[in-house]
Amino acid sequence: MTDRAVAPALTLNPLALRLGYAGLLPFVFGALLVWLLAGYDLDAHAFAALALSCYAAVVISFLGGIHWGLGFRQTETSARPFVWGVVPSLLAWVAVVMPAYAGLVVHGVVLVLCYLVDRRSYPALGAAAWLTLRFRLSAVASLSCFLGAAAS
Repeated sequence: MTDRAVAPALTLNPLALRLGYAGLLPFVFGALLVWLLAGYDLDAHAFAALALSCYAAVVISFLGGIHWGLGFRQTETSARPFVWGVVPSLLAWVAVVMPAYAGLVVHGVVLVLCYLVDRRSYPALGAAAWLTLRFRLSAVASLSCFLGAAAS
């Protein structure tokens, strides 16, 4: 696919930047809560770990969905963004049904994988301007998942 096959490049939206950073709050507070509750209240600890895992799955599914939106912008149709767009959701679903200590690791790895795929595909899809934000958000989100897994 060439750059000619895509609509004009997307620009950064200040509101989207703020909302992206705000979306890190459940990751950071979720991981913190998992650590704080470890060894004190097993039910609350399990609930906090599940909440972090479910939030990660929602975000991962959103990251896949972005590829569908970018795919719809193509002037020359390619199946690649649509096929990749469902993979993160399927991986996240598997991670949610796993025990938290393993599922959160899977979520962290999938978040990194999504960033690596985006780093390769966003420029061709006209979204290269978003890669710095994507790196920052993915780094904090995946680290939160890994830390949550370590305390589970």
